[in-house]
Amino acid sequence: MDGQEGVIEAAALARQIAEIASDSLARDILVLDIRHLSPIADYFVISSVENARQLRAVTEHIEQELAKENIRPQRREGVPESGWIVLDYGDAIVHLFTAEQREFYRLEELWTDAQRLLVIQ
Repeated sequence: MDGQEGVIEAAALARQIAEIASDSLARDILVLDIRHLSPIADYFVISSVENARQLRAVTEHIEQELAKENIRPQRREGVPESGWIVLDYGDAIVHLFTAEQREFYRLEELWTDAQRLLVIQ
């Protein structure tokens, strides 16, 4: 696989994660292209949920759907009760927040130079 294929695959993965999150009733979903801004990943997928129970459900749905394609997170941080979970899929990092935690962390403000690849309200 050449470098361009990797970027296409990473973008497709980020979009797929956003769609799964949307199907799971996550809201305010944003996919940011951070390739030119950071070496940690190519894309961030950021979304909000209503509460810890929904945070757990959305996280599990994303993991289960991607596991069907043998895609598993390299790391998982946070717990639903904290109001945030991060799933690290290598080139795509998923940030799931309750509204309060999303407002606290303000990732969109930290990454204002990132291109918005996808927005799902």
